[in-house]
Amino acid sequence: MNDPTAPVLTLTPDEWEAFLARLYERDDRLDLRAPGETYSPEEAVDAYVLSGHAEALRSAEVDGDLWGTLEDLEETAADEEEAWAKIVAFYLDRGCVLVRVSGTTEPEEWLLAEGLARRLGLLPGAAG
Repeated sequence: MNDPTAPVLTLTPDEWEAFLARLYERDDRLDLRAPGETYSPEEAVDAYVLSGHAEALRSAEVDGDLWGTLEDLEETAADEEEAWAKIVAFYLDRGCVLVRVSGTTEPEEWLLAEGLARRLGLLPGAAG
């Protein structure tokens, strides 16, 4: 059953871009930039880099392989909306966080593990 208390965060496109700009990736670890620190341009995070850390996603920028993800879950669906609903339910039931970007022409939704979402400052109580 889908947990009605599971975190669903909604960001504006500007908030989404600001969130990505606060991140860096080093040695396959995604983390928050620290004020005053210097980061290599290769450590910048965009939607493609973030996709490597997401549990699942539906994005205009990055192919989240909706049908492959659904197959991995051993589920079937009649259309993309049903497929995504089943994927979201699966991951929310396992403690993940759904991040939605509002105001986009195409759906922009990302499922992140709770620990990662916390570490990246999307949830209170960031783990170090």
